[in-house]
Amino acid sequence: MVTEFTGPEGISVQELADPTPKKGQVVVKVAAAGVNFPDLLMTRDMYQLKPPPPFACGGEIAGEIIALGEGLEGWEVGERVMALLPFGGFATHVALSARQLVRVPDTMDLETAAAFAFTYGTSYHALVDRGALATEERLLVLGAAGGVGLAAVEIGAALGAEVVAAASTDEKLALCRAHGAKHTIRYDRDDLKKAAKAVGGVDVVYDPVGGDLAEPALRSLQPGGRHLVIGFAAGSIPAVRWNLALLKECSIVGVAWGAWAMRHPDAHAANMAALFRLHADGALRPHVSERYALDETADALRAMDERKVLGKVVIVPG
Repeated sequence: MVTEFTGPEGISVQELADPTPKKGQVVVKVAAAGVNFPDLLMTRDMYQLKPPPPFACGGEIAGEIIALGEGLEGWEVGERVMALLPFGGFATHVALSARQLVRVPDTMDLETAAAFAFTYGTSYHALVDRGALATEERLLVLGAAGGVGLAAVEIGAALGAEVVAAASTDEKLALCRAHGAKHTIRYDRDDLKKAAKAVGGVDVVYDPVGGDLAEPALRSLQPGGRHLVIGFAAGSIPAVRWNLALLKECSIVGVAWGAWAMRHPDAHAANMAALFRLHADGALRPHVSERYALDETADALRAMDERKVLGKVVIVPG
């Protein structure tokens, strides 16, 4: 539970009564919960969703249904499911609406399922729906070893794009190459724009970082390119010179996947089905680098805050 907005230090473990399902709800025994950047922001009251403390972070879970609400049809106790929720997922049990559930395919284990929907859903929507990434286009991914970044690397490669991964350490870049990147840029040492231009420029920029990297990435675009604005992990929102968009005839495209998925549930379900097929075919290999116990949640968020996370980390309540 977040008891005060002081970052990971404001988290404590509390024992509450197990939830019971209301009408239209199920109770899920949580096998694993994905850790995402919004969870860290919520511990500092810096996210657009602002529940009053005390509350539990955690917007992505996977587990098993153990109880059904009155009159609920179409679901059974024992089914393996995954779900996105506003918060509350860092817990042993969660009660939630059955409308939030997605069945986990037999080809996927529950830890992978807990690390899948947020990052791969975001990246697929960004690259396909918003970026219209085409086969043989060149894709530059910033923050490429993080959760959404590594998902973008894999999806880009699966769609036939030539992926340029940018990250801050050799270890991170090696991980990106192992997951489909053809070129790599270490942007703490290399000039991002020059390095991207050296491989021929790029058609699409996937940018979850913002800050000082946004403008050189935008400048690396070919005419007609698309700069996808995913988030601002650098901590600052860039002020971009609009004449760059004019001169390059490029597009600066916003990506707000969570809000889009809520407005378009059928399209979101179709995207998830496509992602499940890519995973079953071996094209997507989610990288869960660390597993933390429930009472180590603050440690997981500190690792994210210190940019130490490779791929995804999960909370395993058991």
